Amino acid sequence: MVTPAARRLAVGWLQDGFGVSQRRSCRVLDAVRSTIQYRSRQADDASLRTELVALAAQRRRFGYRRLTVLLRRGGLRVNHKRVYRLYRQEGLAVRRRKRRKLASGARIVLAPPTRPNERWSMDFMGDSLASGRTFRILNIVDDYSRAVVATEVDTSLPGLRIVRVLDAHRRGRYPR
Repeated sequence: MVTPAARRLAVGWLQDGFGVSQRRSCRVLDAVRSTIQYRSRQADDASLRTELVALAAQRRRFGYRRLTVLLRRGGLRVNHKRVYRLYRQEGLAVRRRKRRKLASGARIVLAPPTRPNERWSMDFMGDSLASGRTFRILNIVDDYSRAVVATEVDTSLPGLRIVRVLDAHRRGRYPR
């Protein structure tokens, strides 16, 4: 038995089942009598709950903080922590906005190449040396024959250098 409510039930069961006093039941179960005799003085939250649910239905984009302000404007004296507790117990939450789906255009499937040098694919790779210095590799592959057209390796591959490599291979000259 962990909760006070469970202890109260057990003490009540002993009292009813065996006809013993509350004192003796508490001693047997090692329960504190003040815990068993405790009666909550908390006000009933039913009216606050209904008001909160009605406001949340009206204002779907308002969270518990803004609903607390509206309840206070309505004349209720409420604590924001109490409103939060009731908000969660009622299963209320601000609705997440769904992201608009982007218009998906029809994907164009490229026709397979029919001869060498009709279409090339290009890819960059990177690695680092034992000293920690990084380098990049540009690979150009012919899609028809799967042959490597060019491989360029350097610590830096600027755009102009890539254009120069592509132009040279397109014309048939291979630069060093």
